[in-house]
Amino acid sequence: MSAPSPEEGAGERRPSILETLAARYGRAPVDIPPEADGVVRAMPVILRIERDPLPGRTALLEAAAQAALAVCVEPEPEWEEPLRRWVDGRIRKIARRARGAHWAAVQELPGVTVEVDGAQARALLPGPVDDVPKIVSRLQIGGTELPPDDPGPAGSPIIVLNPAVDMTLGKAAAQVGHASMILAAVRGWTTAPRFHVRRDPALWAEAAGTGVEVRDAGFTEVDPGTVTCRAW
Repeated sequence: MSAPSPEEGAGERRPSILETLAARYGRAPVDIPPEADGVVRAMPVILRIERDPLPGRTALLEAAAQAALAVCVEPEPEWEEPLRRWVDGRIRKIARRARGAHWAAVQELPGVTVEVDGAQARALLPGPVDDVPKIVSRLQIGGTELPPDDPGPAGSPIIVLNPAVDMTLGKAAAQVGHASMILAAVRGWTTAPRFHVRRDPALWAEAAGTGVEVRDAGFTEVDPGTVTCRAW
């Protein structure tokens, strides 16, 4: 399944899958109870990183943000129950990288692929972290970084990464995926628009008190409660 063309409009009602997320927005991650059935779930976000040419870092993050949301607001009917079980928890995401035959293989798994300016990311249907498909478990989580770029002026909606917090590409991809979902949940969007991702101190200051914030649970790379993104 591929994502439709990005749209700027919002739907007239809140997507049912994201209702829980909207209702609890503003609560600290530590206040969100663990999964009732004890099963830790995560959404795999696969980043396509070929040896040549390398994708742009910003474009890849924008593709990841849109793909993560698209799985939630444009689901196949059989995805609804797994998505609800995941959204009721801490919406964990694990970003992995793929190229060549491995990238082609993950296209056969349930999910949505988004392309932005030649960069591609595929968000997969969430499931238990200890029971991911073999092709996904073989993909590396870390080890590849992309150089910073200068994407120019940003449109709307926008996600601003905290310029004071250093994150790997995979961590940043997970965080912008959180941001796109939270913003859509709060605003009641039923489609997944293109998001503009930036890491700019002026935009970060401008975003204070505007839109939504992502506070990390602190499982990897950053301290618990760190604000990693702002989106509006």
